[in-house]
Formats: sequence, structure tokens, C-alpha cells
Amino acid sequence: MIIPKLHYISQGDSPKAILENIQKACTSGAELVQLRFKNASEKKVLKLAKEVIKITSHFQTRLIINDYYKIAKEIKADGVHLGQDDTCPKIARKHLYPWQIIGGTANTQQECEALIIKEVDYISLGPFRPTATKANLSPVLGLDGITVITEALKTKTPIIAVGGIKTEDIAALLKAGASGVAVSEAITKNFDSIKTFNTLLKASVTDERRHTFE
Repeated sequence: MIIPKLHYISQGDSPKAILENIQKACTSGAELVQLRFKNASEKKVLKLAKEVIKITSHFQTRLIINDYYKIAKEIKADGVHLGQDDTCPKIARKHLYPWQIIGGTANTQQECEALIIKEVDYISLGPFRPTATKANLSPVLGLDGITVITEALKTKTPIIAVGGIKTEDIAALLKAGASGVAVSEAITKNFDSIKTFNTLLKASVTDERRHTFE
């Protein structure tokens, strides 16, 4: 299972706004959308997810549901993203279809190692820098933090950097060992930036680096 290098984390303060933003992201070439709808009931998230998957299916964009693995299963989304306080990936795995992917959030090397043991399909590592889109933010890692963790892990599990990421950060993050990035604010402010992100992420910086060290 190849994990896309760019994840758009949905933004919007109402279901209508979230839907419109996801529509724009898909139109602009997003390969993967994570539906994030905080502080809403499971019923409301399910209703929205059913609308979202119509859009993502039309554009053949992958859809990941944040938190709600039962919703991910019910609507046959491509997978689920689980935060530190959400369901354990091993429990979610028992309920999901074998083809559905599971991503997990981590802030430290130990948290990454725990997720690798639980066999997640990708790790969302951050925050890279402070971001206004998330309350109760974990300690900011910066480029040095992400580099130290990815070098220590030496894992085949894709590491997706997250947290206030902009297009100008991509080259350095790939060099630091990230496989890709999850972006919310920068894309919501300018959906055309998806094309730039995609172009930069397909750069073979990591391959060149690997060959240099071998």
C-alpha cells in the first residue's frame, strides 16, 4: 500500500465549509483528504462523511476519517487516522476491512516506536511548528526534532510531517527523512498550492540522499 505524500487535513467551521474546502482540494489535485470534524457528534460526522465520500470517490481521491474508525468502516473510506487519545490501532484493525489503512499521531521517538509495534500504515509526526488549527498542541519539534527521530527510527513506515507546514519547508523536510506532509492551513488559504506541494514532494531529494550515504 503506497501512502500518498500529501495529505490535506480538512478545515472549516461548519459541515458546509468543510465540504466546500474538500471539493476545492480534490479539484486542485489532492491525492488524499483526511476528514477532520472536531467537537461534533458521531452522528453529525457520519452524515458529513457520507457527503464527503461522494466527492472523493468522484475524483478518485483517498479519504481518511479522523478518529472514527466505525464510520471509516461503514462508508468504506480508505482508512482512519487515530490520535494519541483515540482508539488503539490494534483494536481499530480488528474492526476494519483488511485493505483499510491506519495512521497514527506521534510527537516523540517512543510514541513512534509504539505505533510501529501496533503496525500502523503511516505515522503523522509533529508539530513541525506552532499551528492554530489544533488545541492542546504537543511540544514543537522543528526540523531538528524531526531529523533526530527519523534517523533514530530507521523505519520503513512512512513518516508524514505535520504542523504549520508551507511549500518552502518541503525540501528540508524530505532531507530530514519525512516521506510526506499533512497540511491544513496553507492549502485552505490557497488551494492552488496543492500543485506546488505535489511537485516539490515528487522531487527525488530522499533518493539522492540515500545513494550518497550507501
